[in-house]
Amino acid sequence: MSAKQACDSCTSSTCSSRPRDLQETDEQYAARQRLAERTAKIRHKILVLSGKGGVGKSTVAANLAMHLALNGRRVGLLDVDIHGPSIPRLFGLEGKATYMVGESMMPLEFSVNLKIMSIAFCLSDSDAALIWRGPMKIGVIRQFLADVEWGDLDYLIVDCPPGTGDEPLSAVQMLNDADGAVVVTTPQTISVDDVRRSISFCRKLSLPVLGVIENMSGFACPKCGEITDIFGAGGGEDMAKSMGVPFLGRIPIDPAVRETCDQGKPHAYYNSKTPSGLAFAAAFDPLLALPERECDGPQA
Repeated sequence: MSAKQACDSCTSSTCSSRPRDLQETDEQYAARQRLAERTAKIRHKILVLSGKGGVGKSTVAANLAMHLALNGRRVGLLDVDIHGPSIPRLFGLEGKATYMVGESMMPLEFSVNLKIMSIAFCLSDSDAALIWRGPMKIGVIRQFLADVEWGDLDYLIVDCPPGTGDEPLSAVQMLNDADGAVVVTTPQTISVDDVRRSISFCRKLSLPVLGVIENMSGFACPKCGEITDIFGAGGGEDMAKSMGVPFLGRIPIDPAVRETCDQGKPHAYYNSKTPSGLAFAAAFDPLLALPERECDGPQA
């Protein structure tokens, strides 16, 4: 069956390409068609998830997008962390604003191959607190996918907030043909336990788990070279093995990662030859060769 035939016969309630529902208004149908048209130009969609905050998920998402772009892929990076957008700072884009061309919102370009969109680009006050309930957040995520001029992309990386709430759920449902998720954890048990729930979340939505990354895995003293496992070691790898999902690699604690993040300089670009830069590359390289997938939609 061709992809078009599969879409024409699709009955998934979340699929943006299914035939018009009799209960849909003209506005709802038009919005869904815009979403389908935008996402059809994106070959691969990857969500970056974590069950717990503070594990470096946005840092992983930012450096994944940068690594793909450095390898010649056309990449979009979408920040759907509505309450705590970190991506603009990681790329030195604080205070920048999106703009309209016709009816389309324009993402900001960090490099020739990398386009970025975040709620922070839509706010006049960077210190403003967005006190929004689920429907508001879902509407913004749909707008970022349907109304942003992403163009033709090889990859769209979606940086989700921690947990399994409205934002990751909405992103998975709107990107019904996503390749899968990269799940980020730190080695200690309290983080690994929450990440297990993220993997269960993916399975309930039929979203493949592309792999687990164990961040902050060991600290190499810059003076003596001794390795200290501040947060333990191997918890992410053991969890991935027990749950039957791929393990992509460990990223060591490196003060240079913190420095480049604070300076808005992606580590994968500015420090690619350091041990941490090489660890990022080794973890991300398997994602450069994802197989093409037909639209089959997640199961409710």
